[in-house]
Order: sequence, then C-alpha cells, then structure tokens
Amino acid sequence: MKFIGAGARPGQPQVHSDVVFTVPNLLTVVRFLGVPLFIWLVLAKQEYGTAALVLAIMGSTDWVDGYIARRFNQLSNLGRIMDPVADRLSLIAVAVTLVIAGVVEWWYLTALLVPDLVLLCLSLYYFHSHPDLPVSRVGKIRTALLLVGTPLLVLSKLPVAGTEVYFIAAWLFLGLGLIGHWIAAYNYFWAIIRKGREHRAGRAAAGATGTGANDDDGGPR
Repeated sequence: MKFIGAGARPGQPQVHSDVVFTVPNLLTVVRFLGVPLFIWLVLAKQEYGTAALVLAIMGSTDWVDGYIARRFNQLSNLGRIMDPVADRLSLIAVAVTLVIAGVVEWWYLTALLVPDLVLLCLSLYYFHSHPDLPVSRVGKIRTALLLVGTPLLVLSKLPVAGTEVYFIAAWLFLGLGLIGHWIAAYNYFWAIIRKGREHRAGRAAAGATGTGANDDDGGPR
C-alpha cells in the first residue's frame, strides 16, 4: 500500500472544488486545534506522554485527510491551501514550544524558519498571497519525517527506560526531515520565481493589449 498519494483512483482526474465543508477540511481544523493543546500540555503540565499522543494524532490526520479527499472526491481549493499551511504552522509552533521547554536548541527552529521565511517573502513579492503550488513529493516526505521525529523526541523526555533509543530515532527522522525541508524549499523557490515571472508577463501582456485597444478606440479616424 502506498502512503504518498494513497486513496487516489487510477484514471480519475483530481479536480478541486470550491466546497468548504468537507471531512478533510474538518480534519485540518482539528490539526490546527491540536497545537494549543500541545503547547498547554508541554509548558503548563509537562505531560510529555500525552503531548506525544496529541502529536501522533495530529500527524495521522495529515495522512487521513489526504486519503479521504482523494478516495471520496473531496478535494477542495481551500484544502489545497489550508493543508500545507496547517503543516507549516503546526511544525513551527511545536518547535517554538520545544525550544522554550528546553527539549531542542534554537538552531533547530532556525533551520525550519529560514526557508519558510524566504518563501513567504518571495510569495508576497510576486503574488501578494499564497502561490498556490502543488505539494511536491519531497515536501510530503519531509513533512512525514518531521511528524514522526517530533513525537519521538517528546517521548525521549519521559522518565522511562529506553529513552536513548527514542532520542536517537527521533534525530534520525528529524535530521532527514530537515535535509528534505531545505531541498523542498530550494525547489519551491525556483517554482515560485518561474510562476511569478509568468504571472507578471501575462499581466503585462494583458495590460499592453488593453492599452492598444483603448488607443485604437480613441485615435483619429
């Protein structure tokens, strides 16, 4: 069974609708709501076991909502934008929380933030909003690795035997995830530039055509 693109039906085109209230979108909202719960569990209660469970549930919804969307034709334009945004905000908010709690160092948060900030500035420069690019395979693998590594790292803080194994496994996933994060960011960087230049060229051509038409209408006969 494949994990990336699971649920897709061969031969059926994936069409995104304008429907807002879908099961995948609801699961994405649940992922958003899991973030403040995780922050409270770690910073206020130091309940690392429950916090790791919350992260595991959040990570599973990321796969389940994609499966349902493809399997039951519930792909939506809102979900196409909201799902990767939820992933990014969740991973960053969790990383900030773990830095404050002393679980990870600042360099980990910096490694996550820098590529995203560069892409955000580039998107605002060209589109003044989200660039609406499809999620790449590298990006999906990167997210999966980070979503597995983070709860393992939280579990390594539990006062139980075998935490060293959790710690090593966590950083194996997180290290590979960070490498994938930078590779995905590099690919998105050039994809945004290409799409942005095409977008601006199209607008310039449309403006020139409109100006020419106006000149014709207003010129001497």
